[in-house]
Amino acid sequence: MMINKELMKGSTVILLLTVLNKKEMYGYELIREIEYRSDGVFTMKEGTLYPILHTLEATGWLDSYWSEHDGRKRKYYRITDEGRTHLDEKKVEWTRFRIAVDTVIGEGNP
Repeated sequence: MMINKELMKGSTVILLLTVLNKKEMYGYELIREIEYRSDGVFTMKEGTLYPILHTLEATGWLDSYWSEHDGRKRKYYRITDEGRTHLDEKKVEWTRFRIAVDTVIGEGNP
């Protein structure tokens, strides 16, 4: 079943920060990791990813650096301390949201 892209919009930042909280990655690696971890439910195009990464970098939640491996230069992203604080806040918010949705649709405790 395909998931409506509108549902993904609100969760993209928490997904990216969560993955980067485990390991520094370059853009395409992030795309693959999120797709893998979601069993193919969350797919992202580079044209969607990079503007989000640049915004997160501008807010101070990520920073980046260039590194060369096997003759290929790649821009790696890593979460900052500010980004970790924001991620912790978003996880609490996400949990409250998920519980509320589950309750309303009859899947959670009333």
